[in-house]
Amino acid sequence: MTWLESYFKGDRTIWLIVILLSILSTLAVYSSTGTLAYKYQSGNTEYYIFKHFIILLFGFALMYSGHLVKYTFYAKVSKIGIFIAIPLLLFTLLMGSHINDASRWLTLPIVNLSFQTSDLAKVALILYISRVLSKKQDNIKDFKSAFLPVMLPVVIVCGLILPANFSTCTVLFVTSLVIMFIGRINMKYILSLVGIGVLAFGLFLLVAYSVGYEGRIKTWKARIENFSNGEADGNYQVQQAKIAVATGGIFGKGPGNSTQRNFLPHPYSDFIFAIVIEEYGFLGGTIVLFLYLLLFYRAIQIAKRTDRAFAILITIGCSFSLVFQALINMAVAVNLFPVTGQPLPMLSMGGTSIWFTSLALGIILSVSSEIEKTDNQEEKEVAIAK
Repeated sequence: MTWLESYFKGDRTIWLIVILLSILSTLAVYSSTGTLAYKYQSGNTEYYIFKHFIILLFGFALMYSGHLVKYTFYAKVSKIGIFIAIPLLLFTLLMGSHINDASRWLTLPIVNLSFQTSDLAKVALILYISRVLSKKQDNIKDFKSAFLPVMLPVVIVCGLILPANFSTCTVLFVTSLVIMFIGRINMKYILSLVGIGVLAFGLFLLVAYSVGYEGRIKTWKARIENFSNGEADGNYQVQQAKIAVATGGIFGKGPGNSTQRNFLPHPYSDFIFAIVIEEYGFLGGTIVLFLYLLLFYRAIQIAKRTDRAFAILITIGCSFSLVFQALINMAVAVNLFPVTGQPLPMLSMGGTSIWFTSLALGIILSVSSEIEKTDNQEEKEVAIAK
């Protein structure tokens, strides 16, 4: 075992994927924040790249620390996490920073940092569902003892996220369904939860319209109508993203040579994949897609190597959530999906999104590390026996 293997435990492929995405993120963010720097930092183009680098560095520290902790620890803190997340979501909904008709952020005044509580809620809910299902495997088909304790947190958390962030609510809801399916919850209960979700969403729209509350509803409606009618040109973001993708060609314009970064709103976050394709071409975009799919494949391989229910569920849950979100972001950038506002995990500029993504990756690596430790111990025992 080399010194590198002794410090960086777990799946080496996932470590490599994270490093490659971080390098590409640094290059893409630096390239796409020039306009932002001239607008808010008097042309100091190093300000945002330095800030992003610090965020990535802290995220890497979270991932490294997370992979050193035995994964069973996350089962113990999952209940605390969900009890913290729900009040925070409620407080954010009522008192959070109001930006673009949405209350998604809590501003921490001391460090002047915007904290998106849904990022915490995603990880907390995945861990909580995984813990409950792993403890109920002996009577997993029972409605009252197995399904009900899982259904209620899903409905509450997703319901609190919905008014301000429909796309995050949907990603988390689908992820919860996937975890339940893998956790062997009765299929009719899963389908009933889908029905409850659709009914709850319809009820939300009905109540919102009856009291004259529009909030994000008018934005959702406009985006879906434009997309379904093929009116992408009616959406300025989509129009500029399509130009970026079209002019990228096979090999791209080269790092730092994007033109659409000067026209595309939020090229460093929601539409960073369009900038990647413009600068690195179809080839670069394909490599990014491959890295996310490889991440999910490696997570599946990790899950296949353990018989512990909690380890399987958190590995699949965390990886599916990240990759599903990434696929949605990339589909929006190439106009295969309506605009959602979902960042690209580990690539988009951000704070709490990168940090909780890093924590989720650390949890996956923690499971992998424990499997690796068990395999090494078994090999030693076999060698001694011989």
